[in-house]
Amino acid sequence: MHALTPASDDSRERMDRLSGLAREVLRLCAARGASQAEVALNEDRGLSVNLRMGEVETVERTRDRGVALTVYFGQRKGSASTADLQPGSLESTVDQACAIARYTEADPAAGLADAHRMASDPREFDAWHPWNLDADRAIALAQEAEAAGLAADTRIANSDGASAYTGDSVSVYANSHGFLGAERGTNHSLSVSLIAGRGDGMQREYWYTSGLSPDDLEAPAAVGRRAAERTVARLEPRPIRTGDYPVLFAPEMARSLVGHLLGAVSGGALYRRASFLLDHAGKRILPPWFSVLERPHIPRGLRSSAFDAEGVATVDSDLVRDGVLQRYLLGSYSARKLGLESTGNAGGVYNLEVQANAAGLDEMRRGMGTGLLVTELMGQGANTVTGDYSRGASGFWVENGEIVHAVDELTIAGRLQDMFQAIEAVGADIDRRSHVGIGSVLIGRLMVAGEA
Repeated sequence: MHALTPASDDSRERMDRLSGLAREVLRLCAARGASQAEVALNEDRGLSVNLRMGEVETVERTRDRGVALTVYFGQRKGSASTADLQPGSLESTVDQACAIARYTEADPAAGLADAHRMASDPREFDAWHPWNLDADRAIALAQEAEAAGLAADTRIANSDGASAYTGDSVSVYANSHGFLGAERGTNHSLSVSLIAGRGDGMQREYWYTSGLSPDDLEAPAAVGRRAAERTVARLEPRPIRTGDYPVLFAPEMARSLVGHLLGAVSGGALYRRASFLLDHAGKRILPPWFSVLERPHIPRGLRSSAFDAEGVATVDSDLVRDGVLQRYLLGSYSARKLGLESTGNAGGVYNLEVQANAAGLDEMRRGMGTGLLVTELMGQGANTVTGDYSRGASGFWVENGEIVHAVDELTIAGRLQDMFQAIEAVGADIDRRSHVGIGSVLIGRLMVAGEA
């Protein structure tokens, strides 16, 4: 699949228009006496199609836009938002934010990020790859992917649907320090969900491909076949006995472990003293070979940006080095609450890379010997306040390094503190569909609840 760039790419005109509106909003705030102000504007467009068994169910075109404004009168803060970009609506939104600020209590941590931290080079990172995809072509792609999946194996009994999506976004952030940064990006995806077996033995599984450019997507037929392989593999699950076993997380599941780490080292959790990693900066929380790097400036990175949600310049930085937590994830507010400085993470993280010490899933499975391979997690049973972890899981039982049979309706449990320390290997088989780049993860021992 190749990008067909529209004859008229209006993204820069759209960014210029939003930039002009941002400047006008800041002018209105200053005219009303605000000591500081910041505004974020966005305009998103998309096309999505959904079908099942070849028949179209929905075709949807979306166009969303919005303005989010925060004003400060000293250290009193007021916020308001609108989806109407007309002058009268913008002026009313400014008035609402100012009125709110006048009635709030002063907060010593409130205010814009420090002026000297503003990005001076808000450049682009190859994120703009528009796809001139009309509804007919999108439907054809989804039909091709679904048909390939249905034809891949006679045990595929049904489809849960296929979808295709293309979208783009332009956004602007500006504040009264004089900073203004504009960004644009695209996102495209194709997915298929299939059902194998019959009656009580039915199993459902899916596959999807996504990327900033259509050229980054897998072929529709390949997506369908991969979905079929995954679905058929789940047939005839058998129980296993409860016990402590090695547990191998497939890459798309391993991302959740990093997510729990990020939640525990985020500024909001820390200043509320609601994290099991409170006061752990400078301490070893993972094996001595384990490192997590933040790389915000990767070309065509899924979350590359020169500045964070407050305009603070992003920089390459280690989050974990040789197992030691190097820093927290802080915006300006949480940093002030903790007596620290912003780490340029207002709005989240920007392209994480977890360094590998193993080849990938197959090698790690063989090295594991006997244990559980997790390909699906269910529920939200991870408590980043205490570190307690308990989640539903399904996947495959492995003996002597080989998959023996599918398993489902299991629970895996432990403490995140112990799980992090018990990681034995991270694979190089990174799932590139996320801005958190991590391969398979092997944890040496976890409680797996199956049959008594």
